[in-house]
Amino acid sequence: MGHIFPRHTKALPPKVARGDGVYLYDDSGRQYLDGSGGAAVSCLGHGDKAVTDAIKRQLDSVAFAHTSFFTSEPAEALAERLIKRAPAGIDRVYLVSGGSEAMEAAIKLARQYFLEIGQPRRRHIIARRQSYHGNTLGALATGGNMWRREPFAPLMIPTSHIAPCYEYRDRAEGESAEEYGRRVADELEAEILRLGPETVMAFVAEPVVGATMGAVPPVPGYFRRIREICDRYGVLLILDEVMCGMGRTGALFAAEQEGIAPDITAIAKGLGAGYQPIGAMLCSAEIYAAIEGGSGFFQHGHTYVGHPAAAAAALAVLGRLLDDGILDRVEPMGARLRSALEAKFGQHPHVGDIRGRGLFIGLELVADRSSKTPFDPGRRIAQQIKAAAFDAGLVCYPMSGTIDGRMGDHVMLAPPFIIEDAHIEELTGKLSLALERVL
Repeated sequence: MGHIFPRHTKALPPKVARGDGVYLYDDSGRQYLDGSGGAAVSCLGHGDKAVTDAIKRQLDSVAFAHTSFFTSEPAEALAERLIKRAPAGIDRVYLVSGGSEAMEAAIKLARQYFLEIGQPRRRHIIARRQSYHGNTLGALATGGNMWRREPFAPLMIPTSHIAPCYEYRDRAEGESAEEYGRRVADELEAEILRLGPETVMAFVAEPVVGATMGAVPPVPGYFRRIREICDRYGVLLILDEVMCGMGRTGALFAAEQEGIAPDITAIAKGLGAGYQPIGAMLCSAEIYAAIEGGSGFFQHGHTYVGHPAAAAAALAVLGRLLDDGILDRVEPMGARLRSALEAKFGQHPHVGDIRGRGLFIGLELVADRSSKTPFDPGRRIAQQIKAAAFDAGLVCYPMSGTIDGRMGDHVMLAPPFIIEDAHIEELTGKLSLALERVL
């Protein structure tokens, strides 16, 4: 790989040569079905002409202008389009280059908001165990992914973590889904009271938990209870939709499906669909008004904020999702994929749970179905399945540490929204080959 610093120095990947639809091809001509959209990024697949043409047109006009001097038409148009579809009360868009940047912006805006309104004691963040909110230090500290956090723990701000909403493992026998949801949501109130309500700044959560747990949706009513608790104590609700947003669950914003609106939300991945690096932090009109009526300056920024070519790409992606009806494919194709997975793996002795929403699906792997006993971490099941699937020509997203950062394995699937029935058959067949080889 020459002088590239790879993700893993002992597992060098092949060189990608081109992409076409739901497939990627390496430089030897080998074909791979992109069953996870990379990391739930490539919602439109590869080689979408409408998006690439939009980028080219913008590059012919102007590639870059720093936002301390200029705004741009694609950035303004993208913000306008996002706000028209955003949850109620969300009114402003801050464009960045990816999900971690979006979450850093969200955390810093929450802190500055309370400074602007005269509540400087509010500084604590509460999040959930087994969450992931980004790789920058603030976002990493907020997340509850123990494996990712551990090496950098001495550098991190303190953050409280409560239980995730993890029905498969944590709902008690005889407890209804709604009762379980209220029980774990009420941990937020208990933690706010423990810290002191006047010191708590924000609660941060993924509406559908992504890579750390494998597409885990909440039970009905969980987020409505969370919203009630945040409102009761004046705590901001920050929803991280970096992975689950932009149509992945079947709605443009996953919060729509919970019947709530956040105060701040972060999006990325599917916003640019992989065609340009872009993300966004969106906030309520109330929060923006506090900045506008106070210091007038958000004390934060990156060089590539509001990049015109990236904004043009995202605007074209939204056009494909909304105007060309591709978003409307997510729920029906997700149902077909889920049905195919259940038919293939529903009685598999080592598949304990098949879950998710839309085209965002996880399979939790177990040593024993009846007891839900996970595999010994020393077997490195997730890593083996990733390699076996790749050998079979399937890109998927297995992870270990599903349960507590050490125990448990899952496979996450997040294919492009343009997937067809034949691709679903191919995906399930190749995944079956990988499971058979490893398990």
